[in-house]
Amino acid sequence: MNILKLLKIRKKSKELASTYVFSRLEVTLSGSGGQGMILAGKILAEAAAIFDGKEAVMTQSYGPEARGGASKAEIIISDGKIDYPKSMRVNVLLVMTQEAMDKYGKLLDPNGLLVVDETFVKDIPSNIKNVFKSPFSKMAMKILDATIVANVIALGAVVALTKAVSRESLIKSVLRRVPKKVVVLDRMAVDAGYKIVDDSGFKWSCNENT
Repeated sequence: MNILKLLKIRKKSKELASTYVFSRLEVTLSGSGGQGMILAGKILAEAAAIFDGKEAVMTQSYGPEARGGASKAEIIISDGKIDYPKSMRVNVLLVMTQEAMDKYGKLLDPNGLLVVDETFVKDIPSNIKNVFKSPFSKMAMKILDATIVANVIALGAVVALTKAVSRESLIKSVLRRVPKKVVVLDRMAVDAGYKIVDDSGFKWSCNENT
């Protein structure tokens, strides 16, 4: 049986304007236990709620294995009140493992964006039309010599692709959440994620009404 934990973060400010095109954006970050998807979800939710002044809700779930099994964090970011804290229409899905792809791929909206760590994900359903692929885990070793920051590199790429939160807010949230001993690495990881997207030239043509 999955263990489900609800983390609800209420907005702290209404001063900042929206940085994304959706009035309600649903993001699912998935991988295996130990890859830091839950931490990445908390970073994203707090970036939205605390620093961008939005409403944000996060739920998390694990497979039966505490480490190694599939896990996911669902984050909802909204301009208005969030009455239902579970995802209904996933706009953005990050998958870091093939197991996560197989288990959660069906949750993605037909017009949604799939972001894939191609280090481990090789089989992608042909019906998914918006796909961004990058070897985040390999890049973590190549650029920063640390696989533990692959989650933050991937999160940086997700935010660069979607503008779910501002870059400044993401950085502030990362620095607030990660242990002091890895602050420098994680700060560099955010920039690495943005650079991967910038270098790719990939653009997601998204419209919440399509």
